[in-house]
Formats: sequence, C-alpha cells, structure tokens
Amino acid sequence: MKGIIFTEFLDIVEEAFGLDICQEMLDKAEDEGIYTAVGSYDHRALVKLIITLSKITNVPAEQLQEIYGEAVFLRLLKTLPAMDPPHQDTFSFIRSVEDHIHTEVKKLYPDATPPQFDFITQTSTKMIMDYKSARCMSHVCLGLIKGCAKHFSQELKVSMEPMNKSQSHVRFNLSLIAE
Repeated sequence: MKGIIFTEFLDIVEEAFGLDICQEMLDKAEDEGIYTAVGSYDHRALVKLIITLSKITNVPAEQLQEIYGEAVFLRLLKTLPAMDPPHQDTFSFIRSVEDHIHTEVKKLYPDATPPQFDFITQTSTKMIMDYKSARCMSHVCLGLIKGCAKHFSQELKVSMEPMNKSQSHVRFNLSLIAE
C-alpha cells in the first residue's frame, strides 16, 4: 500500500483525536509511525493501527475506516493531475478512478495493487459497482464515495452488500437523491 495512505491516516487521526491519542495508538500498535508518502508498506500495518485506534476510542473499526475515507478524499484529489475535461459529478469521477487513476498508479508504481472496480450498471441517477480488493477495506471505499459526493455537492444513498465472507468483494448500490 502506498505510503500516502499511511501519512494521511496519521494526520487525520491527529487532527480528529489529538496528538496524545495518535501517539497512544502508535505505542499500543508497536508502530514507529515512520512512513513516507512515496514508500510502500504492508496494508496490515494500517489495519493494526485502525483496530488499535478503535480500542482506544471505542469507535467501531468500520466507522473509523469510513471517516478516514471521507476525510482523505480531498487530500488524495489534490495529488492527482488535472483531468481534461474536469469531472462534473460523482459518477463520472468514480468511473475515472478505475478507468484512469488506477491505470496511472500502476504505471507509476508497478508494484501497486489498487482495488478493482467493476461497473455493473449505471443510469443518470443510479450506479451499481463491485469493489474487489484483497485488503478488504470496503468501508474506506464507502468513505471515499461519500467524500466524492460531498465534493461534487451531491447527496447519495449508498448501500453495501458483501459478496463473500471476507468482504474482499463488495457490491455498492449508489442512488443520487434529487434535491
């Protein structure tokens, strides 16, 4: 997993819970917290940090993942090159993640293994897509989707349906809520 995910996670934890909680999380997880944005790290270290933070804060790990995903969306968006034409809505941006962004990430970092999105169906108001990742972090994906919708000032109803026990394959049903 690319280091930017770790560095942003630590920044968000510090902002949301304070430096003392962030340090307690690192200490209890026996993690030195030394990450670089361009480095590559085992995703299990992030999972361990999330579980440790959950124990400290009594916030469920899935909820922490979702909060993190939503908070990190704009930070990750700023690292992307400008799109031409720029995206105008949530659905077109989500499609570009698989069609463009993940492709570019693999070119820049051949060892990267980003999640895979399979698009089942889409209309102007609904999208059904499958998330597939051995990292089983679909709640981070849910948060990213919510962060994306917020960025485009769109309100979404989102449901998740695990397609297997490990949740390495999850189906997302997205519906735009008319204003």
